[in-house]
Amino acid sequence: MVQTIALVDDDRNILTSVSIALEAEGYEVRTYTDGDEAHRALSSRPVDLAVLDIKMPRMDGMELLQRIRQNSAMPVIFLTSKDDEIDELQGLRMGADDYIKKPFSQRLLIERIKALLRREVLNAGGGKGTVEPGSVMVRGELVLDNARHSCTWKGQEIDLTVTEFLLVKALAQRPGHVKSRDQLMDAAYGEHIYVDDRTIDSHVKRLRKKFKVADADFAQIETLYGVGYKYRDA
Repeated sequence: MVQTIALVDDDRNILTSVSIALEAEGYEVRTYTDGDEAHRALSSRPVDLAVLDIKMPRMDGMELLQRIRQNSAMPVIFLTSKDDEIDELQGLRMGADDYIKKPFSQRLLIERIKALLRREVLNAGGGKGTVEPGSVMVRGELVLDNARHSCTWKGQEIDLTVTEFLLVKALAQRPGHVKSRDQLMDAAYGEHIYVDDRTIDSHVKRLRKKFKVADADFAQIETLYGVGYKYRDA
């Protein structure tokens, strides 16, 4: 079955270029230029995943996400500008699954979409099926399921975005070894995509907060100032 993606952005150039890229990957794409138009259409014609710009006329991405979440748990990715960090945090709390900053790589967006749709298919199966060799990583109290992009700490599920999951995985692969910000950047975004150091620092800060909600004593991710981060030995 062909999976359907909604693109909602008031920038028609983005709608056109991303649509072409996604259709080349075999997806059906529906485009909308404002949140109100998208809400009316999605209410009657649901999709498998939505990509939303935050700042749009008539109904912004935040309000659209809020309305989507009243009836649907489908994956949602936000497109944000560099100065939207507060909106990013609010969006994640409201139920967005990930966010990507503009200007963005189409390849990065496609990989995030694939990861989220793959997770949805596996979750819809209730966890049944063959476990791929090496798909589950266990580091003491930390369990990462690579196939489902799921994470648990001391038996409690930690709700991570795709980017956050990839960062934890990169750190936990070799406990005690330092990962530079450049190495973490490559792990989360790919070798040919650059984000500044503050973006990695912001992700790590959010990661710690999420783990501390489950365990106030969580201290596995250590900062080595001027060098990078490491995951403590179990």
